Amino acid sequence: MQHVIQQTANQTIQPVGEQLRHWRARRRLSQLDLAMEAGISQRHLSFVESGRSRPGRDMVLLLAERLELPLRERNRLLLGAGHAPHFAEHALEDEALADVRAAMLLILKGHEPFPALVVDRAWNLVAHNDAVGPLLVGVAPWLLARPCNVLKLSLHREGLGPRIVNYGEWRAHILSRLRHEAKATGDAAIEALLAELEAMPSLEPRRQPPVVSASPVVPLKLRSEVGELSFLSTTTVFGTPQDVTLSELAIEAFYPADAATRAALGR
Repeated sequence: MQHVIQQTANQTIQPVGEQLRHWRARRRLSQLDLAMEAGISQRHLSFVESGRSRPGRDMVLLLAERLELPLRERNRLLLGAGHAPHFAEHALEDEALADVRAAMLLILKGHEPFPALVVDRAWNLVAHNDAVGPLLVGVAPWLLARPCNVLKLSLHREGLGPRIVNYGEWRAHILSRLRHEAKATGDAAIEALLAELEAMPSLEPRRQPPVVSASPVVPLKLRSEVGELSFLSTTTVFGTPQDVTLSELAIEAFYPADAATRAALGR
């Protein structure tokens, strides 16, 4: 199992009012909208945003919940109001997350012979099962060095890019998904990754029109030594997380999209 230790960079914490205005705008909510969602008066919310009123801990957590903020941002909101963080943030190797590591290993191992991997919030590889290794044959070693970003690896010309049969369709899917995540979370790491991938030269000879697939989902079609492999993917997250690290982990599991792929992986 591979681990990536997450570190929180020292960042200037903005006052709670500035943060609330930022997130309201991102969520496209008026003061009245958010006040009604939280069950408080618009006047009280206005005082909080202007700095004339300092919200209590419970009020900050209530507003953060109504804004559907990631746990990392809820802690930042609390700090901006002069309160201590509410949600712990452990490294994955810590004893506090021992049961989480055991559950991840069980899921990854149980998914074999199909590939599955765990990523952090910025799509850096945290862990994978034995079925992933054979798919990475020929990938440039520098792309596999920590932190190994799985989206960059999949689109890069020295990564899986040249082997992806439906490269244009897959690239459009990844960028669309990443744009949605950047908009929802406001995470600087995700926004930086999106900018890097959008700036990366496409492997298509020229700009292609959007692909409308006949499949109900966008498959990953990959050339391999045993022929073309086609995968469907699912994303699993931990329910009701109370730890920042845990809330930012996701398990990406790949399933065979056709009988030929199932038979090849079984062998």
